Amino acid sequence: MTNKFIYIILFISFFSFAEKADKDQPIIIDSDELLIDDSKNISTYSGDVILQQGTLIIRGDKLIIREDKQGFQHSTSEGKPTTFKQKMEGSDDYIEGQALRIEYDGNMDKIHLYSKARVKKGNDLVIGDYIMYDASSEFAQAMSGNTKTKDGEELKKGRTRAIIRPDKK
Repeated sequence: MTNKFIYIILFISFFSFAEKADKDQPIIIDSDELLIDDSKNISTYSGDVILQQGTLIIRGDKLIIREDKQGFQHSTSEGKPTTFKQKMEGSDDYIEGQALRIEYDGNMDKIHLYSKARVKKGNDLVIGDYIMYDASSEFAQAMSGNTKTKDGEELKKGRTRAIIRPDKK
């Protein structure tokens, strides 16, 4: 094992509102296959991938974790869907999300959910073709757009939807 596995921890940090104690917990990754390319600083886990660290659980068909030349970590989780779930700091609520692909950019501290994306935080839900969350500025964006058929005909894909429930007092 190399120290390169340590950079998985930064994959976890994109949830600034997540359980802070999770980052101090061991990371356990189960998969059917693991490929490590130390020359490129890439680890690829495939086949029923489950990453667990404290209350965080990420599931997918494939998880790729890489470190760039500046030492920033980037990861991509793919699945049909790939999912995450983590307890929120100071609450009994969880944040949950799913998409066909979830990417984390350690340099910009942003998470991107692509294709059939949805994020549920407490009782609130956001759905879109693309959801981005910037942990540094606590800014979120959800978008849906058009797509084209093989014949070039433009089809409306869908719309974003936010469901915000009143706080229970």
